[in-house]
Amino acid sequence: MAQGPSRLTQAVTTDVQNMLSGDPTPQALERALRHLAKWRAHLLENTLLQSDGDTVQTGPFKGMRYASRATEGARIARILGCYEATLAPEIEEVIARAYPLVIDVGSAEGYYVVGLATRMPQTRILARDENPKAQESCTALAKANDVADRVEVGGLMDHADFDICKDQETLVICDIEGAEDALLDPAKAPGLLHADILVECHDCMIPGLSDRIAKRFAATHKITRFERATESHALPAWMDRLSDLDRAIALWEWRAGPTPWLWMTRHA
Repeated sequence: MAQGPSRLTQAVTTDVQNMLSGDPTPQALERALRHLAKWRAHLLENTLLQSDGDTVQTGPFKGMRYASRATEGARIARILGCYEATLAPEIEEVIARAYPLVIDVGSAEGYYVVGLATRMPQTRILARDENPKAQESCTALAKANDVADRVEVGGLMDHADFDICKDQETLVICDIEGAEDALLDPAKAPGLLHADILVECHDCMIPGLSDRIAKRFAATHKITRFERATESHALPAWMDRLSDLDRAIALWEWRAGPTPWLWMTRHA
């Protein structure tokens, strides 16, 4: 006896029908397309987990167990190891520098926190996120990878908290959905002038934000900018059998617009 459609299929079909129930517009079609692409990404993620497990396959964090669901963006790209692929050389540089302290502001479920902890065994890492569920996920991911003793999970950072950067070589990673505009201000947080900073700038939310932040640190830091890119070499061999559309969705990170990264290192 043939099985009927799954609950997920029914739910997504209803969602798309509702999105397209009004007047036909390009915006409605775009919302429906994005929703369908996320649905397809979840199916591909489940296939990847069944085929290869939840260990990161390539990239700087290869070998890390990624048992957590992503609190923001696509999980499948993280497991493949191609998530934010343009940063891979800089992540290797970070690891080589062996910072005594790393502060990840907007640490989410801990992909970078735990990935760096597995590669930097002498480093203390502060994971900071305002979302209690993200804090729980980060703690669980650290335990799953046996690095919980070096990962300190907490809530919001304020300007004064960056004074800790004055006491040791520090890397600050920042990904906080546009709030970096207020937080990364060396006039209010002078401790940041003593740190190297890797920040995702949400220009898609606040046009010109990356330029504004770069100007704040131009006198004290060397600044390199990285745009979006995908790396198809991270796809496993069995994905060669998939359609081009499925392969593209597997690499998709769910971004809705430009989010350039700035790599800002202090002048000697």
